[in-house]
Amino acid sequence: MTTLTCFKAYDIRGKLGSELNEDIAYKVGRAYGQIYQPHTIAVGADIRLSSEGLKQATIRGLNDAGVNVLDLGMTGTEEVYFAAFHLDVQGGIEITASHNPMDYNGMKLVRENARPIGADSGLKDIQALAESEAFLSIETKGSTQKYNIVPAFVEHLMTYIDPAQIKPLKLVVNAGNGAAGHVIDAIEQQFKQLGVPVSLLKIHHEADGTFPNGIPNPILIENRDSTSQAVLQHQADLGIAWDGDFDRCFLFDEKGQFIEGYYIVGLLAQAFLLKQSGEKIVHDPRLVWNTLDIIEKYQGIAVQSKSGHSFIKDQMREHNAAYGGEMSAHHYFRDFAYCDSGMIPWLLVISLLSETSQSLSSLVEDMITKFPCSGEINFKVANTDQTIQTLLDYYADQNPVIDRTDGISLDFGTWRFNVRASNTEPLLRLNIESRLDRDHQPMQHYVDELTALIQS
Repeated sequence: MTTLTCFKAYDIRGKLGSELNEDIAYKVGRAYGQIYQPHTIAVGADIRLSSEGLKQATIRGLNDAGVNVLDLGMTGTEEVYFAAFHLDVQGGIEITASHNPMDYNGMKLVRENARPIGADSGLKDIQALAESEAFLSIETKGSTQKYNIVPAFVEHLMTYIDPAQIKPLKLVVNAGNGAAGHVIDAIEQQFKQLGVPVSLLKIHHEADGTFPNGIPNPILIENRDSTSQAVLQHQADLGIAWDGDFDRCFLFDEKGQFIEGYYIVGLLAQAFLLKQSGEKIVHDPRLVWNTLDIIEKYQGIAVQSKSGHSFIKDQMREHNAAYGGEMSAHHYFRDFAYCDSGMIPWLLVISLLSETSQSLSSLVEDMITKFPCSGEINFKVANTDQTIQTLLDYYADQNPVIDRTDGISLDFGTWRFNVRASNTEPLLRLNIESRLDRDHQPMQHYVDELTALIQS
C-alpha cells in the first residue's frame, strides 16, 4: 500500500509527480465519491498549468464512483465554495496550490453547504481509501456537465454593499495573473449596470499559469511593490491584490502602504458590529489585542479559535458568528456559508470608505499606532518543538500568561508573541505585538530578540 504524503491538516497539497499526480487525483475523486456518495458535486481548478489535468482526473474518479459533476472550469476556491452551498449539490473540490511553488498543486474539499473536509472531519478517511484502493464497483457511472457559476456568484457578492451608497472611487486591482481576473471583470460589468461610480485599474490581470510576475502572495513583502507603485502612479483610493486562488485579498491604502491583515480583521469586525451590536466575531490567536479592542468598543463578543479555515468555520458555526478573521488575510462570513472570501472584504471596505467619507489610512491609523505588530515572520528550523521549548525556557522567569490554543502565545502585559509550526509548510511562524500605551520599546527590539533566540 502506498502512503500518500500530500494529505495535510485541512487540504491536499504536494509536489507534482512524486507527491501528487493525475493517478492520485483520480483516487481522491474515487474515494470522495465512495465515502460520501453525493449525487452531484461542483469541481473547479485554478490557473496552474497542471490544474486542468488534475481536475479531469478527479472528475473521472468521481464519475467512476457514480457521482455527477458540474465542471465550473477555471475558478477561484470561493467559487467552488459558493456553488457547494448555492446550488443543489452535495459538495465541491477546487484544484489549487494557492501560493505554493510552481511545481506544487493540491485540492481543497468541502461537503454539502460548503462544510470543510479536514484531517479531523473526513480527510483521513479519504486518504485511507485512496491508499488502500479498496474501491467498490458500481452499476451506473456519473456524468459531467459544464456550468458557469459566475453570474450567480457576482449577484451574491453585490448583496454585501448598497450600490446607491458607494461614492466615486478609483481602485487598483492586481490579480497577480491568477484566477481573480474573470470575477473582477464580472463585478466591473455589474458596477456599470448598477451605476456604481467605481473605476478599476487592472494590473497583471490576465490569467497565466506561468506566473510571469511571480506566484502571487502579497503577504510576502517582495510581492507588494507592483500594487503599491500602481496606487501611487494612478492616485488611487485603494489597492487590492489577491493570491492565486483569490480566497485572500490584500489591501493597500491611498499612500500605497500595505495594511497588515490583522488590522483588516478589526476593520471588518467594526463593519459588522456597526450593523448589529452583540454579534460574535471569531479571531485567531496570533495577533489579538487590536481585534479585542474593536470588538469591545463596538459591543461585540469575541471568540478565539485555532488558526486554519476548518477550525475557524467550526467555531463560527458553533457560535453563529457573523464574521471570522485571521491575520493571514483569510476572512469568513456567515452569509457566505461561513466560508472565506477574497472578494467580500474589499467590497465591505469600499462601502466603509463611502459611509465614513474617510480614507483607508485614516480608518486604520489609530489601530496601527495603538497596537504595533511585526507581521508574520517565517523561520526554517530543524526542530519546531525544540525551538518552541527554548523560547518557553528563556522567558519562564518573566512569568508570562501562556495560551496554547495554537502553538504557544506568551503575554507579558505590555507585549506578546505567538509562535507556531505551519500546518502546510516546514516553517515556524512568529507574530509579535505590543501596546503603545504601556510599552515604548520599538517593535524591532522584540523582533531582533526573538530572531536571535530562534536562530541560536
